[in-house]
Amino acid sequence: MDLLAPIEEVKGVGPKTAELLRRVNICTVGDLVYCLPRLYENYQTTVNIEDLRPGKVIIRGKISDLRVVRTNRRRLTMTQGVIRDNTGAIRTIWFNQPYRAKQFDEKREYYFTGKYELKNGRYQLTSPAATLVQDVASTAMSGFQPIYSAKSAIKPQMFHKLLDGLRPEFANIPDLLPFTKGKPDFVKEGARAEALYNSHFPENPEEAESAREYLAYEELFELILAAKLNKQENQRLKSIPLPFVAEFTQNLVKNLPFRLTGAQRRATWEILQNLEQNTPMNRLLQGDVGSGKTIVAALAAAQAAQNGHQTALLAPTAILATQHFEDLEKLFRRLKRALPAGKFHLPRIALLTGATRGKRQLKEAIKQGKIDFVIGTHALITDDTHFCSLAFCIIDEQHRFGVGQRQKLLLKSPPDTAPHLLSMTATPIPRSLQLTVFGDLDVSILNELPPGRQPITTKILPEIHQKADLYPQMREILAKNQQIYWICQVIEEKNANTATPVKIQAKKLQEIFPQAKVGILHGKMKPDEKDAIMEAFAQNKIQILVSTTVVEVGVNVPNANMIIIQDSENYGLAQLHQLRGRVGRGDQPASCFLLTTGEGRPSKRLREMEKSTDGFHLAEVDLQIRGPGEIYGAMQHGELNLQIANLSDTALISQAGNHAETFIRGENHLEDYPELAARIKKYQQITTLN
Repeated sequence: MDLLAPIEEVKGVGPKTAELLRRVNICTVGDLVYCLPRLYENYQTTVNIEDLRPGKVIIRGKISDLRVVRTNRRRLTMTQGVIRDNTGAIRTIWFNQPYRAKQFDEKREYYFTGKYELKNGRYQLTSPAATLVQDVASTAMSGFQPIYSAKSAIKPQMFHKLLDGLRPEFANIPDLLPFTKGKPDFVKEGARAEALYNSHFPENPEEAESAREYLAYEELFELILAAKLNKQENQRLKSIPLPFVAEFTQNLVKNLPFRLTGAQRRATWEILQNLEQNTPMNRLLQGDVGSGKTIVAALAAAQAAQNGHQTALLAPTAILATQHFEDLEKLFRRLKRALPAGKFHLPRIALLTGATRGKRQLKEAIKQGKIDFVIGTHALITDDTHFCSLAFCIIDEQHRFGVGQRQKLLLKSPPDTAPHLLSMTATPIPRSLQLTVFGDLDVSILNELPPGRQPITTKILPEIHQKADLYPQMREILAKNQQIYWICQVIEEKNANTATPVKIQAKKLQEIFPQAKVGILHGKMKPDEKDAIMEAFAQNKIQILVSTTVVEVGVNVPNANMIIIQDSENYGLAQLHQLRGRVGRGDQPASCFLLTTGEGRPSKRLREMEKSTDGFHLAEVDLQIRGPGEIYGAMQHGELNLQIANLSDTALISQAGNHAETFIRGENHLEDYPELAARIKKYQQITTLN
């Protein structure tokens, strides 16, 4: 089987199907073969209705009496039906899925997989998945069936059909991994072909699990090797050394308007030591929300200026860039007054965004070296922005920039040099993900909050209780002349589905709190409109800001001490934690309410949010709940698409690390493995920070 062959060579793929597949990035035979099942169902465990017991069950039957019921609670719908087999009948129900009423043919049999439980005094099958019996019978050799995800217009049945047509060719799939020293025993001739075959056509759970383990190892090996090669390549580059000036840094720290935390001191020292080297620093500064990353970056930028070189700080939004500029300009102005006149060179600082006036003159000053520290947005990476001696780059919320955008900034350093790079993120990265995805990347962690920061109380609250439990507390906040964020998922009714739109919620809150000014913020606004709204909120001209997650990063309003996140069950832990970090930034206690709409016990991630404000703990929990692909997608711009590997599997990570290390150190050449080299190159582009 030629995995690089175009998808049209698969039997059953004509021009129309090929176009549909390409839209979901399935362009080659290999892309199709690596579209692995999302789970497996063992239809051999089907139970007759008369024998049902509470718990997860699979039943086979026909469904009828389908109807949609709207409840008194806002927007909540229930789709009800009755499933029958030869032994009896049971009630089934789906919440907020009205399309289910038209999904089924009452004359056909389905397998229903779901939770059989007691609800409101009667047993029911809750939110079951459904598969046509005919589809299972036509594709499964046994009752153990792979289940594929639908991709756009490509239905799971299409994957079954296409892969079944390729079945005889699986034995011809070539090996991928090198059989070099350090490999585990299961990496052997034919292992890849066997693993891919058993992923799609397993006879039992043991075969599927064995296949998963091999393919997970393959994925981890590629990731780790890519990260190690990135590190190796980075060490071949040359940078401008920025020697540590002890007296200068001591004077800066002594005259700061606050005391650095121990974590800030450690991180600053690690960075300053890296900057002295003639190979470029490639360091990730992780700091939980409010941990003080900016001052650490500023102390490093000051060292660059003291050595006569420039620093660029790239921020994802004009709001965040402006906030950094205003804070740091104020700080350096204060330090200039405190330090001995003429003895030290503090950075001359400037702001460069799309809205900056006098851009031409400012860019000329940057080119001539009259500006030491430029803070900006994408305007920093335009072709007409040139630096005199760019030695240090800081990228804030680096996951919001693509590889190409980051490279554009880094290429603005003097010829034959690469700038030192500090990437900052407020999305804590699990330790296992650091080791695997970033290999030997240098990491500094700010795991202490500055003194005086107030705790944030988090509470899960069903929406039906908001009138009694939430509105009185909102009135108390407003009476203290403090401010509130209210987060919605969507902007307008037509996009709403089951989520509350920003515009409707803002109108409702204005009616409930007529004395308060309610504002709206969302991503479809023009940048100057968003800036104007945020400026009005920062000045307390708006008391309740109803917004989408556009406020997730880079908004600092110390007077805002309450945030309400509506439909909170629809967000991931990392995003919830980021949103919560918008409050508690002043000297007053703050609160976060997670509003829920569904029935039953809140999800594990919401319960963890309620218990903990530690972003690093929540990142580990998020990894366990959602898996590495989604976590990585949240922190890095690019398509990693980890499908198989579980990064909590330390044994596989260790084996893959040893195998990759011996491959690099041995007399091996990646070009001797063309398919592996192509896959590694893709991972290198995604995992690199520079």
